[in-house]
Amino acid sequence: MGTPHARKGNTRQRIQDVALELFAEQGYEKTSLREIAERLDVTKAALYYHFKTKEDIVISLFQDLARPIDELIDWAAAQPRTLETKHEVLRRYSEALRSAEPLFRFMQENQATVRDLSIGETFKQRMLRLTGLLREPEAQLTDQVRCITAIFSMHAGLFAMQNIEGDPEDKRKAVLEVATELVTAAQPPSLG
Repeated sequence: MGTPHARKGNTRQRIQDVALELFAEQGYEKTSLREIAERLDVTKAALYYHFKTKEDIVISLFQDLARPIDELIDWAAAQPRTLETKHEVLRRYSEALRSAEPLFRFMQENQATVRDLSIGETFKQRMLRLTGLLREPEAQLTDQVRCITAIFSMHAGLFAMQNIEGDPEDKRKAVLEVATELVTAAQPPSLG
């Protein structure tokens, strides 16, 4: 019954991966810790050693996703606000999203749960900080919209591109190219 996992690594990661698989298959509410343990072929006690609740698993997934985003935000905040920096922010964010695809799918399919766990609010704050690093506050409204849309096009690309034929890496690069074009079009000439 087990399926191959992207991250063979440690037990904690395997628990996260299997939990996301089960949440995707049957929904967050209908998945129990017992089922996660069975799919992993470990005892419930072994699972409890790492996570006491399903919520703990989801929160840990968000923390793992947030770490590279927080590092990216900190890095970008210390850089000059050049177009080159903004392009690098998009490139690094695209990389972070690559590994977070299953979590984004979970967020999309379980929006009420995400809101209830308050992780939705902290994620929203990160997105506001990230878009704030791309857009210029004094820029025209259309240019601010371009920068915000660049980030959300990357999120949408995770889902919308599933129905388009092609290599996943080529699709990721195409989404990144569009996001980069949006930010480039929004850059004021004075900030080059």
